[in-house]
Order: sequence, then C-alpha cells, then structure tokens
Amino acid sequence: MVNFVYKRFVFLSRMRKSLQYLLLLVTLLFARQGWAQQVSPYRDSVVQLYGVVMTADSLQGIPSCSVIVEGKGRGTITSYDGVFSIAVLKGDRITFSSIGFKNRSIQIPHNLDGNQYSVIQLLVSDTAYLPATILKPRPTREQFERDFVNNKVADDLYETARKNTDEAQRRILLNSLPADGREAINYQLRQQATKAYYSGQVPPMNILNPAAWADFIKAWKRGDFKSKK
Repeated sequence: MVNFVYKRFVFLSRMRKSLQYLLLLVTLLFARQGWAQQVSPYRDSVVQLYGVVMTADSLQGIPSCSVIVEGKGRGTITSYDGVFSIAVLKGDRITFSSIGFKNRSIQIPHNLDGNQYSVIQLLVSDTAYLPATILKPRPTREQFERDFVNNKVADDLYETARKNTDEAQRRILLNSLPADGREAINYQLRQQATKAYYSGQVPPMNILNPAAWADFIKAWKRGDFKSKK
C-alpha cells in the first residue's frame, strides 16, 4: 500500500512538471508570434529611396543638394552628379533644397508595393530680382576729376597692417588700451620681486641714474608727455 501511494505521488509530480513545461513553451510561442507581428510591419515600412536631382531647364545633376526627411532630423546630400540614396519609411515626406533653386517636397506612398522607391526630382531656378540702380555721369570733366581725387578708398589689408605697425600708432595704442591679464600679473610679480629684493634697505633712486635720464629725454622728444586733448 505504501509503495502504491509513493508511485502515485511520483507520477503526479512528473505530470505537474510536464504541464508546467508545456505551458511555458506555449507562452513563449505566443510571445514570439506577437513580437514578430509587431516587428514585421516596421520592417515592411522601411523603403530605400534613391534617385537623382536635376535642373528643370537643362537636366543637369545638382551636386550637394540637401535631401531632408521632414520631422525626423536626418537626411543626406547628393553626389557630384546629383545622385542620392537614403532609407526612409512609408508615409515620410522628403524635401529637396539647394541654393539658387526652389524647394520641392514629395511623400512616400503608404501603399507602396516593395521596399524600393526611385525618383527623378527636377528643381526650378529661384530668380532673385535686385532693386534698380541708376548710373548718372558727372556734368563736367572738372567735377569728375575733383570727385575722383577726393574720393576716399577703403584701406586694403597691406595698408591696414602698415598703419597698425607704425611706431606712433603703437604708442597711442599702448597708452589707450588697458593692460590684459598677462601684463597685469607680470607687473604685480615684478613689484613683489623688487620689494623682496630691497627688503631691509632703502631702494635706489633713479634721479641720479644716467640710463633713466636718457629714457626721459627720449620720451620728452617723442612727445609722450604732451596733452592728449
């Protein structure tokens, strides 16, 4: 009797485990099928868009034309011959833009058969009209010569560099511009070094220094002490 009960218990335990494994297998199969159904539409909606962007009047390829997927923040540009290729989704709206041409947009069909879509996009030139300019000559030759001589021509880079390196101009900039951080910290360090060097003694006076007097006379001749007004 005990053996019969024991065998019955073992049989029921094995059956329970078998049912658990079977239930787990069925659950996994249904989950895999549901995931495949969710992923399959996304895979089917991916489209390889390719083609060429050309001018509408001469049918010439437009290089470096922007091909933008609206609302997605991504895109590509055309090659030197105007050829492009990009992965998009069904229903996406594509905008073609290039400098000197009007923007054009297309939409990928929702019911497209297959996963490839080719286009030949033509862009129309964007004409910009400038305001009218009227040229009037001078009444007399003398007035033309006077205006031509008194006309102020903007300095080129060479003339600007020559003025900036002039000694008088550099002295003016030196006196008018404030010291930067490097100059200020160097001046502070020199002051501290001088104070530490003459610590405990009277610093020398430059009133009897010939070099200081020579620098003073040169500065006086240059006009460094003249009023800036």
